[in-house]
Amino acid sequence: MKVGIVVPYSFSFWGGVVEHAQEQALALMELGLDVRLLIGHDPPGHLTRLLHPTAGRLETPPGYVIALGRSVITPANHSLANIVLSPSTVPRLRRALARERFDLLHIHEPLTPTISTAALALATVPVVATFHAAGPSRWRRTAKALWGFLLDRIDARIAVSEAAAETARSYAPGRYQLLPNGVRLPRQVEPRYRREHVVFVGRHEPRKGLAVLLDAWPIVHRQTGARLRVIGADPLAVRYLMSRGRFADGGVDLLGVLPAKELDEELAEAKLLVAPSLGRESFGMVLTRAFAAATPVVASDIEGYRQVLGSGGGRLVPPGNAQLLARAIIELLTDEASRLACATAALQVAEQEYAWPRIAGTLLSLYRCLVDGEIRSHEAEPSETAADDRRVRA
Repeated sequence: MKVGIVVPYSFSFWGGVVEHAQEQALALMELGLDVRLLIGHDPPGHLTRLLHPTAGRLETPPGYVIALGRSVITPANHSLANIVLSPSTVPRLRRALARERFDLLHIHEPLTPTISTAALALATVPVVATFHAAGPSRWRRTAKALWGFLLDRIDARIAVSEAAAETARSYAPGRYQLLPNGVRLPRQVEPRYRREHVVFVGRHEPRKGLAVLLDAWPIVHRQTGARLRVIGADPLAVRYLMSRGRFADGGVDLLGVLPAKELDEELAEAKLLVAPSLGRESFGMVLTRAFAAATPVVASDIEGYRQVLGSGGGRLVPPGNAQLLARAIIELLTDEASRLACATAALQVAEQEYAWPRIAGTLLSLYRCLVDGEIRSHEAEPSETAADDRRVRA
C-alpha cells in the first residue's frame, strides 16, 4: 500500500504537527507501507532568513519527503505557523499525485491552505484527515465559508484528543475517531541518577507560558540549585522577555532549537519537564515525549494536558500561577521517591497508550478498510456519497 501524508506546514521548522507526521511516516514504513510525506520546505539561504527570523532545521529532508514550496509565518490559534502559500504549490502537488499514484491520502489539518486544501480538492483515492487544533479560531469561520465544502471528501476523521474533536465538530459535524499523537520510545532509559535539570520545550509564544515559568524559577533555583534548560524558543527572544519582565537569569540555559537526538538526550538526563501553557493545547506531544524518556512532568491543568496526565506521571497546577508552579517543581525535585514513582508511571503510560507501533497499527487497519472498500464514507452530514462521487470522477 502506498500512502501520502499531507502536511500544510514546512518541514524546515519544528512544530507538533510536523513532528507527528514525520514520526507517523517512519512508523508506517516500519510496518511495510510505502510512504511519502508531502510538505513544505524552506532551503537554507538569504530568502529563508528574510522570511523566517527564527532558526529552523537546516538538514536536507530525507528521501521520502516531497517538498511542495516555501512557507510564510502566519498567525493561527494564538501561534505563529509556517504555512505553505507558494503559488507553485498546487501544480507541484498535482504533479506529485499523478506521479506517485497513492492508494490513500492522510491529510493533517484539512482546512489549512494551501497544501491540505489542495490535496482534498485533487484527491481521487480514499482520504483520512487528522484534526489537531483545539479552541476557537477567527480564521476558521472564513475558511469554512470559502472551502469548507471540501470536508465532505474526507472518508475517515481522526482527532488527537477529545478537545480537538470538540473543536472540529463545531465547524465540521461528523463522526471522529480519537487517536492520540504517538511517541517514539527510546531503547533504554534510566529514571535514576539524573542531572539537576528542569526542561522547558516549546516555541516562544505567550500561550506556552514561558513567562510564568521564568517568574517561578528564582524560587526553584534558590531552594534546589537546579538549572532550567529552555529548548525550542529563540534565545534572543527569551532574553528580551527576561529583560522586559525583569526575570532573574540565574540558573537558566537557553539552548534554542535542538535536533531530535539532542532533545531526547536532554529529556533523558533531566529530572523534570515543565509545561506551563496557558491554554489552546489539544494534546501536548512534549508531555508524552518526556514520558517516553521516563521524565516526570509538571504541567498546567488544562484540557489537553489533563488527558495525558490523568494516568499519572507528574503533577497538574493551575495555569498562570507562578507560586503554585514553583511549589510543584520543588516538591518533585526534593522528593526523589515521589519523582521516581512518577517516572515509572510516565514510562508505563508511554509504552501502553502512546507508543508509535500501537498507533501505526490502528492506522494500518483503518487504511486497509478504506482501500478495500469496507468503509464507504465518514458518515457525516450532509453527503454520504462524496467518496463514491470522487471515484466516479477518477
